[in-house]
Amino acid sequence: MVGLFWITEDSVYVGSPPAVDGRCVRLDAEGVQAIDEDGAHAWRWTELRSATVEAVPVRGTAGRGVGAALGRAIEALLTAGVGLGSEPPEMTLCLATADGTEEVPVHCAAAGGYGSEEIALSQSLLARLVAGTADLGAVESWGRSNGGLGTPKPPVREALLRGWTEP
Repeated sequence: MVGLFWITEDSVYVGSPPAVDGRCVRLDAEGVQAIDEDGAHAWRWTELRSATVEAVPVRGTAGRGVGAALGRAIEALLTAGVGLGSEPPEMTLCLATADGTEEVPVHCAAAGGYGSEEIALSQSLLARLVAGTADLGAVESWGRSNGGLGTPKPPVREALLRGWTEP
């Protein structure tokens, strides 16, 4: 996980990876694909005016001890991986097109929420993808090399996001 993105060896997702029922939002060079109970929906980068994630849970300072973090991490893994535990918080990916705004629910992948700097950098990356001034290929390349190694530490995640959002 880097910012609001779950990055694997072969895919980049907004929020969490696919849920047990297959629900997810995947990004690729062409645009955004959402899979939900109604099927698959796709938007090309060129048809989007903006893409933002709303209702993002921000990591707080309360309950940040090792035991609390471990408990949240285990619950997130159980929920995302096998469907046990409570549902993770839901966020909304808002996609603006010439025809209006589509709201796509995505699950939070960060136990305890996201850091404010990672949120801002992630939103910036989404904006640059829509504007055509960022290359998702760099994110995908990182995923092919590092996607199976786990989540990097916060300073590394922020550095990656900065690199992906710089012109």
